[in-house]
Amino acid sequence: MTAQRIVIFGTGEIAELADFYFTHDSGYDVAGFTVDGAFLKQSEFRGRPVVAFEDVAEKYAPDQFGMFVAVSYAKINAVRAEKVAAARAKGYRLATYLSSRATVFPGFTPGENCFILEDNTIQPFAQVGANVTLWSGNHIGHHSVIEDDVFLASHVVVSGGVRIGQGSFVGVNVTIRDHVTIGKKSVLGAGALVLEDQPDFSVLAPRGTERSPVPSTRLRKL
Repeated sequence: MTAQRIVIFGTGEIAELADFYFTHDSGYDVAGFTVDGAFLKQSEFRGRPVVAFEDVAEKYAPDQFGMFVAVSYAKINAVRAEKVAAARAKGYRLATYLSSRATVFPGFTPGENCFILEDNTIQPFAQVGANVTLWSGNHIGHHSVIEDDVFLASHVVVSGGVRIGQGSFVGVNVTIRDHVTIGKKSVLGAGALVLEDQPDFSVLAPRGTERSPVPSTRLRKL
């Protein structure tokens, strides 16, 4: 079976990771990279051409190539969403990466431009929208819904029946109780324990562990 050829938007760390995952664990073949012309600083990345997004359709025709937008959660995922919309406007189909090391069940179909890494467990009847990033090691409970343009960092526990609103960011080690709804474009900081519904644009920012005034050199037992 011939691999589907794609172009990756971006030349940063996430694009480098996307290239690695698509190359080693998918049915896609990465043909090249693209960035906005104003940020075009190199003609090659990871041994493949880099072209200006404004000219990408001339080298990589949308009827022959797909695209994957490898962008972070900048501006609460708005930058990634904008680039996905721009790729669609050019006629590109958006590729999704679903790790072979993720645990999924029959009937699960993620939306386009998703990046679902290893050790995610997605239980039956859970839904994942378009342009969603699930970094490694998350639990997505049954009947939960992750709306479009969401970014989950690692080791997040999404209990059953949860809804995470469009454009939200969920930090490392967040735990969300069952049947809780998170409003759109919310930010849940690392380690947050969420036990009740949160309105749109909520920010939960747990304090980090306080540093002791005693230096390690004065510890008697360790």
